[in-house]
Amino acid sequence: MVARTLFHKIWEAHLVARRIDGREIIYMDRNIVHELHGPKAFEKLRKAARRVRRPDLTFAVQDHTISSQPDRDDTTNPEGTPFLRAQRAGAAEFNFRIFDVGDPDQGISHVIGPELGMVLPGATHCVPDSHAATVGALGALSFGCGTTELEHVLATQVLAMKRPKTMRISLEGRLQPHVTAKDVALHIIGTIGVSGANGHVIEYAGAVVRAMGIEARMTLCNLTVEMGGRSGFVAADETTLSWLEGRPFAPVGEDWNRALAYWRTMHSDEGARFDRDLTIDCSALEPQITWGITPGQVIGIRDSVPASLGEEASDQHALTKALTYMDLQAGEPLQGLKVDRVFIGSCTNGRIPDLQEAAAIVRGRKVAEGVVAMISPGSTIVRREAEALGLDTVFRDAGFHWAESACSMCAGGNGDRGRPGERVISTTNRNFEGRQGPGVRTHLVSPGMAAAAAIAGAIVDVRQLAEA
Repeated sequence: MVARTLFHKIWEAHLVARRIDGREIIYMDRNIVHELHGPKAFEKLRKAARRVRRPDLTFAVQDHTISSQPDRDDTTNPEGTPFLRAQRAGAAEFNFRIFDVGDPDQGISHVIGPELGMVLPGATHCVPDSHAATVGALGALSFGCGTTELEHVLATQVLAMKRPKTMRISLEGRLQPHVTAKDVALHIIGTIGVSGANGHVIEYAGAVVRAMGIEARMTLCNLTVEMGGRSGFVAADETTLSWLEGRPFAPVGEDWNRALAYWRTMHSDEGARFDRDLTIDCSALEPQITWGITPGQVIGIRDSVPASLGEEASDQHALTKALTYMDLQAGEPLQGLKVDRVFIGSCTNGRIPDLQEAAAIVRGRKVAEGVVAMISPGSTIVRREAEALGLDTVFRDAGFHWAESACSMCAGGNGDRGRPGERVISTTNRNFEGRQGPGVRTHLVSPGMAAAAAIAGAIVDVRQLAEA
């Protein structure tokens, strides 16, 4: 028998047909639709007189435009009101479940899918969002899609795609204290570049990955698209199976036992060949921070802004553009730079371990004068669990704003934005120009690094505060 990768096992199990244009039609086990793109797809369905083929496998969330303010309703963020109402109307018309404003399970799609057990090992998953690969942490194969593709998935339950190539990134060694999955992911992007995985599905493997909890694996998979990957995942192991047991949408009874037997086969066979194979030793890795305007423009916290990105004219142009926008100088250290705003949350770093990591730095301290610090948990379930653990009290006492669950400052679609010229420290996944508001200068970091910046009022090495 030919040794197969996990990608090929999942892909071939869901392969419906091959098109004459070379694309393959892949069955999607579940779909989650957010309100920014859902209403447009619903309108296309109406015009074509089509229905949602599997409403039982389709779910809707309100996450991108929903306000993060306490006691929110549809009108708290007026910009989002039309999206929220159109999403609700679409869910009612096409008869599928919506996690609406006020729902106890409301949250960001990539957070609630796994925590409710909607995403399972060996399954396929589709979301109209570029960070769909987040749920690959459970051994699933997840794809982002555009509005036209979303209409097709809703109407047919399949997605037509060119078969991606395979790539394995083996992360070896052992992470040092206060070095996290976010640091690992940023380091990978800095190593291979923002297009280094173009056309590939990535399997993350190695000792570092095996030692990670599920939430950390989600952070790692979340950033797959930032290195150009089509999707990314971690093969399910006993850590995965223990984490999934008892979740609302997970199998029960004999179905659970049968699922376990199947899931334990869902790994790459020994000797399976990948189109690309990369090994990275993470033993000496330091906390990472982006200095520029792409996630690949990243350095260790004790390093300085680079003086060169390469020998090509385009490299020099990219360097100059980034330095100008970020108001930095080549060779300048980032440590000590004044911080205006700190955001902790998003589908990248808005789960309980992320909040615990930040709280460990914040506890007993105060946010520096002049710094606006905010936390938006990744889901309402996460928010409740954090409050049960007393984490909200830790943050409130320090001077953080404790917000409701939303995508929030990740893309500013709900009104949570920085001001022009502000330097923002963020646990999100993108630092593009204007991403968090016009003229906002964003540095991507881990939750611990963000918390440390909020307390110090400047960019600092989290290890300095952790050891104080």
